[in-house]
Amino acid sequence: MNFENIKKEFEKNADRDNAVSMARYMKNNFEFYGIQAPKRKDIEKPFIKHAKTNKSIEWNLLDLCYEDKHRELQYFVYDYLLAVKEYVCFEDIPKIREYIITKSWWDTIDFLCKVIGNIGLQDKRVKKLMIDWSKDENIWIKRTAIEHQLGLKEKTDTELLAEIIKNNFGSKEFFINKAIGWALRDYSKINPEWVRNFINDNKDKIDNLSLKEASKYI
Repeated sequence: MNFENIKKEFEKNADRDNAVSMARYMKNNFEFYGIQAPKRKDIEKPFIKHAKTNKSIEWNLLDLCYEDKHRELQYFVYDYLLAVKEYVCFEDIPKIREYIITKSWWDTIDFLCKVIGNIGLQDKRVKKLMIDWSKDENIWIKRTAIEHQLGLKEKTDTELLAEIIKNNFGSKEFFINKAIGWALRDYSKINPEWVRNFINDNKDKIDNLSLKEASKYI
């Protein structure tokens, strides 16, 4: 798979007006082609199909995409990794960590965290690592730890979820408290009673923003 071919497809579908509004939505932290998610995924299909057929991760290609100034190419990286999740293993986490701490913002973190979560379903070593990450100095590493079980539903490790969240009580960081609320809200769809009990047991410690987010469905 060739980086230049991927980039050429994105360039062909660029939309200047969308690019301006998408950059604005992201606080002008990144440059965009202006390709919205449905169109982006259409463009990616042949490349991701190739990756699935290959049954391996082309990390050099993904590195080039992550180095590019256009945000959609970082989105391609997490779409790619989620599409071939069965081939991503614990030993790949240092590479994913580099993506997490590079060009960091919520839009990439909230999907890269799912790549880590998928690894965690197969490898018990992820549990200790996520506890360590929950105490990291980097807020995006912490946010990844908090959110890495999003969407796991009945497979959620509630003991791990609780420990990671408690490690971040007292944070004044918006993106951390928002993530705590989101993680609890997501799990409340499956087990509202557990979330209610967790909130009641920790009502003096949980931030108001986290509480607001967590209580949306309960």
